[in-house]
Amino acid sequence: MKWTKTLIQTLREDPGDAEIDSHKLMVRAGLMKKVAGGLYTYLPLGMRALNKVQRIVREEMDKAGALEVVMPILQPAELWKTSGRWDSMGPGMFRLKDRASHDYALSPTAEEMVTDVIKGVISSYRQLPVTVYQIQWKFRDEIRPRFGLMRSKEFLMKDAYSFDTSLEAADASYMAMFNAYKRVFARCGLAAYPVEADTGDIGGKFSHEFHVLADAGEDGIAVCEACKYAANLEKAERKIVPSPAPGHGADTPAVEEVATPNAKTIEEISSFMGAPASAFVKTLVYMADGKPVLCCVPGDYDVNEIKLKHLLNVKTLELAPQAIVEDVTGAAVGFAGPVGAKVRVVADQALKGAKGMICGGNKTDVHLENVDLERDCMIETYADLVIVKDGDICPKCGQRMVIKRGIEVGHVFKLGTKYTDAFKAVFKNDKLEEKVMVMGCYGIGVSRTVQAVIEQSHDANGIVWPASVAPYQVVVENLDPDKAEVTKIADDLESALEAAGIDVLVDDRAERPGVKFKDADLIGFPVRVVVGSKGLANGGVEVKRRCDDKSATKIVPVDGAVEAIKAALA
Repeated sequence: MKWTKTLIQTLREDPGDAEIDSHKLMVRAGLMKKVAGGLYTYLPLGMRALNKVQRIVREEMDKAGALEVVMPILQPAELWKTSGRWDSMGPGMFRLKDRASHDYALSPTAEEMVTDVIKGVISSYRQLPVTVYQIQWKFRDEIRPRFGLMRSKEFLMKDAYSFDTSLEAADASYMAMFNAYKRVFARCGLAAYPVEADTGDIGGKFSHEFHVLADAGEDGIAVCEACKYAANLEKAERKIVPSPAPGHGADTPAVEEVATPNAKTIEEISSFMGAPASAFVKTLVYMADGKPVLCCVPGDYDVNEIKLKHLLNVKTLELAPQAIVEDVTGAAVGFAGPVGAKVRVVADQALKGAKGMICGGNKTDVHLENVDLERDCMIETYADLVIVKDGDICPKCGQRMVIKRGIEVGHVFKLGTKYTDAFKAVFKNDKLEEKVMVMGCYGIGVSRTVQAVIEQSHDANGIVWPASVAPYQVVVENLDPDKAEVTKIADDLESALEAAGIDVLVDDRAERPGVKFKDADLIGFPVRVVVGSKGLANGGVEVKRRCDDKSATKIVPVDGAVEAIKAALA
């Protein structure tokens, strides 16, 4: 392919709305162009990278035994109402009506659709197990689209769904997908960590996310580098190490009130009383399915609302509004506490047996000290209810964990029978008994993976593509396109490389060498080959890998150039 025959526009300046390097580079290198917030047109270079990731995904899905299908993007509301998610998905789902006023959704995912399809196709255990997948566009009405393809309203996703006869059989399907995902990301040149994760709106019993570690990642991940335990902060646990008094230990004096005027936050009250945040009980009032509940955690931690929602087993959970807080506690916001509480109280496991603590006094401008949670409070349940912090103890091996940032590129779920129960997706076993199919769900953000590769692999000059997903693996820089001898050598290299199955772009523009080299580095071709009169007079063509410094440039004879390029790609 000749540069002058394709559609490539490179920019010298960063786009004003781009916040992270990969987003800036995708626009500057001419991979995509913004249409509106969260919506992008993929230009030819972007489509080539996107198609290469799709090909890798397809090959690994097929190798794992999955079967490709394509399901409608436009999904009837009745399917979502059957599962109960028409309402629970909330405003993030695009909804519309047809001319007959029937309700539809633009697919954010396809658990309902695929379960309804499989229900109508499979009737016997002899047809199981089966895993189907599609690579299809998905739509989510993000409140704040940002970071380019990382959080967009429209994105390309591979979603797969397994159906099995038992939980044990479903485990095998899960591991087949888990291992396929490891191969997909390795082939894309990504270092992707599988981490334990919450199942979220998808539901189910267990899941892993695959994260690419990057400073720009939106997700926090707790990582133990000793035993390789890793979990999304929504899911991550910590080992509790009892603290010395105050906090745990000997009996404490009776509770005393302390006037704390205008000291509402942990920071304010800690400064006012001259005590560390760990000496306080942070108490928040939540509405759980419309009913108030108090949640208590150590003052130096934040409530993990996902863990709290699971503990309470409720559909909706939100912080109580000011009026409810005042009604429940009898005090202004900031002075809630568990002593004398008239509603349900749950607490983080680290507070079990805690003594000598400080907490809100359920009176405006008042806190209590010398609180013994067992003696002075009615705690219904102790459980893991906090977001882990850097330095917390690993629950597996006892070493300290670190918090890193990650970009989620894949997610695998053990769904169980959440959807197959709702849709009555059953099969007959060898005794002709009806049984419910057991399901798994597996997603890869294909478009997000393209950007994650760039976020993980770039430098000050531009993108550094792995050869497997680069739009073109080689760029041949024709420095003298007006000279027939130089052009013939560039064209011959193009033909030879294409015959060898290597993607090649010949830069035949009438531009200065410096412009061509800057564009080549910006776009990130894995190998650059320079063909010019001066180089040919000095013995051949220049071959340089994008990831090498200038000193690694090699001059090779023209007749040895193809083999040198193959070696550089390898």
